[in-house]
Amino acid sequence: GEAEFDYRKLSGIIIPGFASTQLRAWSVLDCPYSPFDFNPLDSVWLDSTKLFSAVNCWLKCMLLDPYNQTDHPECKSRPDSGLSAITELDPGYITGPLSSIWKEWVKWCVDFGIEANAIIAVPYDWRLPPSMLEERDLYFHKLKLTFEIALKLRGGPSLVFAHSMGNNVFRYFLEWLKLEIAPKHYIQWLDKHIHAYFAVGAPLLGSTESVRATLSGTTSGLPITEGTARLMFNSFAASLWLLPFSKYCKADNVYWKHFFEGKAHINRQQCDEMEYSSDNSGWPTTLVSIEVPTVRGTDAYPSIMDITEDITSNMECGKPTLLSFSAREVSDGTLFKTMLDYDPQSKALIHQLEKYYQGDPVLNPLTPWERPPIKNVFCIYGIDTKTEVGYYFAPSGKPYPDNWIITDVIYEFERSLLSRSGHSFSGKPNNSSGDGTGILQLPIMVQAMAWAKSEHNKDSTGRT
Repeated sequence: GEAEFDYRKLSGIIIPGFASTQLRAWSVLDCPYSPFDFNPLDSVWLDSTKLFSAVNCWLKCMLLDPYNQTDHPECKSRPDSGLSAITELDPGYITGPLSSIWKEWVKWCVDFGIEANAIIAVPYDWRLPPSMLEERDLYFHKLKLTFEIALKLRGGPSLVFAHSMGNNVFRYFLEWLKLEIAPKHYIQWLDKHIHAYFAVGAPLLGSTESVRATLSGTTSGLPITEGTARLMFNSFAASLWLLPFSKYCKADNVYWKHFFEGKAHINRQQCDEMEYSSDNSGWPTTLVSIEVPTVRGTDAYPSIMDITEDITSNMECGKPTLLSFSAREVSDGTLFKTMLDYDPQSKALIHQLEKYYQGDPVLNPLTPWERPPIKNVFCIYGIDTKTEVGYYFAPSGKPYPDNWIITDVIYEFERSLLSRSGHSFSGKPNNSSGDGTGILQLPIMVQAMAWAKSEHNKDSTGRT
């Protein structure tokens, strides 16, 4: 039915992933003991020179208040705009290639003969949770206008290219759109403005690496300690947007919130029987296992709540007890509530989870996806690489943010579960392992485009 469709009228709209948009300063900040200061429009994420020479100043421009997501009193940062905001995070002869995100992909578009006005980037502040993106920046209103302007400019619908957490952003946009326009016009709007959706490395059930970053910190190659990385990561409520969750649990229907005017509505999870009859919430193995001290005087088989109530603040005393948590217990807050007496950051994480996710006015993002009502949907993944699927943590004896260490990591690889320590683990590995990071790198997409350019593959119906 689309034999006469003019593909030259299509636009490509890119929604980048977590930490994949440049942030620029919108303050004047003097940095003592450093030759570098921050001035409006200076690069913050990512300026490696200032990160090396003025890390404390740099952190002020990066950190958000963990409870209300406002800027640091001395410095604020905002996302850059345009394609340049997502091609390279730290442009430069040496730093540019090391921080390249979408640059090679854009080069391929030029080789394909794509016009300059046909590729549109929609950067966003990847530190913010979904509701704050709209509240502070009107991001989803702007995204809707971007699709409508692209249609008017090019004369045809758009292709959506979403990478990593950008898929979560796009999912939230589709649900937000349902509440923004009349229901009878929703499908019409999608058919008119979006021809295809390419989900690149989409975390459809979350990412295990977000658990590591939340509890012990992940530097991602930056010249900072893991504790500093954890402090920064946990100040961003968007970090919980990537938490793993169960594929068997859904949230309450969000439309019920309209019957509770003036009352806080919590999108509680409703799980089917598979959640309790199967192991690990549909994941290959137990997601998180944490050693905590056992308190004398409890029952022989204490519950999690018994241990939580009786635990002392001394993390170094007592025989350790191993507590294990599934993906459901991570996403519904059980993990953080159990750790309240062990970790001072748990209170802020519980607040973020309840306010920005379970209490979100549009949907609880930590629930399984349904296929979006878009004509063409393509999922692109890197596979068959040794990928982290579970962690073992223990107290380090140090203060926050360095109070946890990873004692073991469980990997999925070649239809089996391996561990860093060499121990064997039971579970249900998938037929294919992941991309090794939980966040797909763009070269896989470049390779796919090279394949498409060299050979046009069609089935018996003529569909590509």
